[in-house]
Amino acid sequence: MSRRLGVILGFFFIHMVILSGCGSKLPDIENHVFEEAFKDDAQVFRTLYSSEVQDLHYLRTISAVDTAITANIVDALVDYDSKGNIIPGLAKSWESNDDATEWTFHLRNGIKWVDCEGEYYADVVADDFVTAAEYVNNAANGCDCQYMYSTGSVVLNAQEYYDYTSYLISPDSFSEAPKKVEASELGVIALDSKTLVYKLERPCTFFPSVLSYTSYLPICRKYLNEVGSMFARSNKNLLYNGAYILEYYQPHEKQILVKNPYYWDSDHVYIDRIENYYDTESVSIAPEQYMEGNIDKAVVSPDKLDEYMENPQIMDEIHHSRPDVSFTYFYAFNFAPNFDSKYQPENWSKAVVNSYFRKAIMASINKSEIMKIYEPYNPESLVNNTFTPQGVLSINEIDYTSMGGLEAIKERDSYNPILAKKYAKVARQDLSNEGVMFPVKVLMPYNPNVKGWQEEAYLIEKQIESTLGKDFIDINVQVGGDTGYLIGARRSGKYAFMKCRWGADYEDPQTWTEPFMDDGEYMFWHLTDNSNIMKIREEWNARIDEASRITSDIEKRMETFAQAEEIILKNTIVIPLSIMNGEGYVMSKLNDFEGEYAPYGMANQRYKNYKLHEDSMNIEEYEAEYKKWLVH
Repeated sequence: MSRRLGVILGFFFIHMVILSGCGSKLPDIENHVFEEAFKDDAQVFRTLYSSEVQDLHYLRTISAVDTAITANIVDALVDYDSKGNIIPGLAKSWESNDDATEWTFHLRNGIKWVDCEGEYYADVVADDFVTAAEYVNNAANGCDCQYMYSTGSVVLNAQEYYDYTSYLISPDSFSEAPKKVEASELGVIALDSKTLVYKLERPCTFFPSVLSYTSYLPICRKYLNEVGSMFARSNKNLLYNGAYILEYYQPHEKQILVKNPYYWDSDHVYIDRIENYYDTESVSIAPEQYMEGNIDKAVVSPDKLDEYMENPQIMDEIHHSRPDVSFTYFYAFNFAPNFDSKYQPENWSKAVVNSYFRKAIMASINKSEIMKIYEPYNPESLVNNTFTPQGVLSINEIDYTSMGGLEAIKERDSYNPILAKKYAKVARQDLSNEGVMFPVKVLMPYNPNVKGWQEEAYLIEKQIESTLGKDFIDINVQVGGDTGYLIGARRSGKYAFMKCRWGADYEDPQTWTEPFMDDGEYMFWHLTDNSNIMKIREEWNARIDEASRITSDIEKRMETFAQAEEIILKNTIVIPLSIMNGEGYVMSKLNDFEGEYAPYGMANQRYKNYKLHEDSMNIEEYEAEYKKWLVH
């Protein structure tokens, strides 16, 4: 049997015989609580996937593959509309005290926890959020998203409790015992069943924007105590309060989510059932399966895009997905190299602190040409010239990238071969006086598991060397890291120059400063003893400290953070490259602009508010919708 025929027959069989996720017997559709979701006229959205869920325990994981399930089965205190505005979720309202160090949330009535059969278990109450805070900040539970309690918002005693529980696990790893902190001392308090208070260690006007992260989702204390370590081992060991229930879950086979009949906002859940089918070849077979009517969404691989766009029948179903401003890609200079002597780390250390050397490299890079690897038809749409992407932050209809001197930077094309050569000439003279050997070796690793990165790395090498000359610079492209790319290359400092990525954690410019902090594990500029870099860093730190203290005048706060970013960019500490390409080109019966949207958290992964359309938009239709959406 061919794979294609097997898939088609498999779909046919699945639609004829759907097993209940909470048992091996067929569901009794006449009496089944999910009867509506399995009617003949039910709205069903079908996809293929190839990356399997690793952990359904939403308080432990932050993997995008895992949270694609979480986002649809457990609701947060806040929600988002299609424009990225925070709106009420499980909390119907909230307020803070005058200095934004205490936030009070009022839960709506009628929120229910149900099991995988849709049976009522308990009401959602304020203590569910207290339980979550206690669980996440207990180091014994190994929650990947614990940092959201101690970064930016800083919930009272959260980090102290985490440190104390870490000490109890491994006292030998501490030089001295930390202060004893009990779970009851956390700044998360249930005043009553419907009133929840978060106490913070410092003012935080953007606190609601952290609340849709997994670590702030509720968990029922009674249920957690009942099932213990079995919690989230399967869909049977979970409770649900979100738009959908994971009715069937068999790894490496399929996932079926059905509309939660007891959902508090069911009027805005239009798709009755979501069916995700596992296939290791989903990337290659999805477009064909979409055209044959077996699935409702397919991502088009860049290497197949030209072929499909030449086919009139197929091209009318293809459009670009919305660019993703939640992440920024940039090239980082390593100011404290830790790589092999054959790449001359001492020589690099002398060269990289010279601003003309860094500017020469920046002016040699043609960002638009690089972006053609990922977006062949409109590469300029992905190019980013500021560290913080345009469109991610704004106030009073003023975009953050128009503040603090960033306006001129975001509009400029930094690619300028003539200027690059002039910079290189000055740099060569300066560096020769410092004893730098030419050509300067540049170790540039890449991650082979990321599609397009190898091609990008060699294109960058060609651009820089052809502009500046191989007698000036020698780019050494290398597969990064034997023990994993992040640990083996970036975090260990085993690079001179490399592409990095950073994403927003909350709605405030402070989140975009974290890679430059001493614990950022990026360019390691805090470890250099070069007076010029130290001076730049001191100036940046002073501006960041000033901005962080501004908590009442948000526009002034953003302006001051933008001034700090301008310092980074004018001194070429990093080279901004692009925003994310979203999912690239897709065929989809969903309209991107109907669903929830936020440049942080997991709102973008929700199916709530989406309607199933008869066919996919084409490029022209999508661009028209995108332009309308941009008018916030």
